[in-house]
Amino acid sequence: MDAVAVSVFVFLFLLVTVLGFAAARWRRADDMGSLDEWGLGGRGFGSFIAWFLIGGDLYTAYTFVAVPALMYAGSAVGFFAVPYTIVVYPIIFLFLPRLWSVSHRHGYVTPADFVRGRYDSRPLALAIALTGILATMPYIALQLVGIEVVLQVMGLQAGEDASWIVQDAPLFLAFAVLAAYTYSSGLRAPALIAFVKDALIYVVIIVAVIYLPTKLGGWGAIFDAVGASFDKFNKDNADAIATGAAAPKAIVPPATAQWAYASLALGSALALFMYPHSVTGVLSTRDRSVIRRNAALLPAYTFLLGLLALLGFVAIAAGVQVSNGQQAVPQLFENEFPSWFAGVGFAAIAIGALVPAAIMSIAAANLWTRNIYKAFLKPDATASEEATQAKVVSLLVKVGALVFVLGLPKEFAINLQLLGGVWILQTLPALVVGLYTRWFDRWALLAGWAVGMAWGTWLAYGVEVVGKPGSHFGGPLVAVPGTETKVYIAVLAVIANLVVTIVLTLLFRAVGVAGGEDETRAEDYAADVGDVGVEDELDPHAPSHT
Repeated sequence: MDAVAVSVFVFLFLLVTVLGFAAARWRRADDMGSLDEWGLGGRGFGSFIAWFLIGGDLYTAYTFVAVPALMYAGSAVGFFAVPYTIVVYPIIFLFLPRLWSVSHRHGYVTPADFVRGRYDSRPLALAIALTGILATMPYIALQLVGIEVVLQVMGLQAGEDASWIVQDAPLFLAFAVLAAYTYSSGLRAPALIAFVKDALIYVVIIVAVIYLPTKLGGWGAIFDAVGASFDKFNKDNADAIATGAAAPKAIVPPATAQWAYASLALGSALALFMYPHSVTGVLSTRDRSVIRRNAALLPAYTFLLGLLALLGFVAIAAGVQVSNGQQAVPQLFENEFPSWFAGVGFAAIAIGALVPAAIMSIAAANLWTRNIYKAFLKPDATASEEATQAKVVSLLVKVGALVFVLGLPKEFAINLQLLGGVWILQTLPALVVGLYTRWFDRWALLAGWAVGMAWGTWLAYGVEVVGKPGSHFGGPLVAVPGTETKVYIAVLAVIANLVVTIVLTLLFRAVGVAGGEDETRAEDYAADVGDVGVEDELDPHAPSHT
């Protein structure tokens, strides 16, 4: 344990803790007793705040650990995260302003709210809500995994001979802090903390990609070292690679992995803004133009992500030796940076977990409250009761994530998060297509969702971990039958989803199945601040909104 690094880390962690609780008074309403205020921050964030909030929401601590870990491990498709975060912004530029408009016109808080109103189907809305919660839970768990990795490298976890309570005490403390200020401040807490988180991340990554290459002979020498390391591994493990017991390492994907790379990038781009926490960040904004401006500005994070991914190669060139690739970047910081700056780097990663974890827990709580609790358990719930229910559930969601981290193997949480991408993409036909047309039948959408969920899960279950015959959930890719070409499971599943939906829609239309009543109108999808029914930033001193 390095006392200087730990001191800097603790100072910065305490700083964001103070900010988290102070956020309860930042832009505070007289009454936080509504989901509009607690769960969406008053729906009033402008471009500046939204850029930090949405960026902090999407680029998580696990991103900053896992992406360079893939590069460190020699994954040929490990760089897919960069093109997918380039592709995603033109996509959201098109459909998210429409979702913002119809949600603000009708007071929708969750994507499932929109689906219920659009298709007049509580079962379909329930399916969307459950999918969102299911996909979000392991995502929150991985934020805690990111914190745990940093604690391990810093030496803040007791040895394996200590009791699990002592060993994981720092993680319990981080969890308690996160839970407390999310409960009191709602979405305002991660919005305020995101300023510190993003500033730290930018400083650390930019310094790292300038400073570290100067110590290692430049980028040319780094790539040469990586190429030599991968060649040596492939030569020494030729027999294991030939039998499938080991995966080859490469910088550029071979021909058989190119479809895997492309489908991972496209599928991930389509799925990213299906996640409830992404929608929550978008619906908290003041007007449609905020979303468009952020779609143009957020690629700055993609540039940062590309630099971050290269740190996995820097770790190889620097001789970092870790059994868990997720520790590669934290260990690189400890080995190569002065102690005080290593502490800044550790804090950046840990704080980078707090922002998305808070937003994810709020989004999951909103789904439970609006689309399960109020829809099925207590239809007459008041706005205050909704807010109270959401606060409690946000705590329970974090407890569930903590159980994932402490009670289950880390690989299980990682595999479930990969499966979460498969699941959440099955909401695309109802949510995104529904923003443009109501041609799909509501029961056909439900059947397509069920087929996509079941088939995608079954395909993922059949993927073995490399070198572990008989294992399951070994990754997000599956080979196309009769070939060695692999593709992203989520893309195959959503194609099946769409095929079933289209075929059954034609059938149900032919036999005259009732389609329900659409509560939205064409003009709702272009509504903006100032139009009838669309408020400007909610008056923080008005009574609770229903």
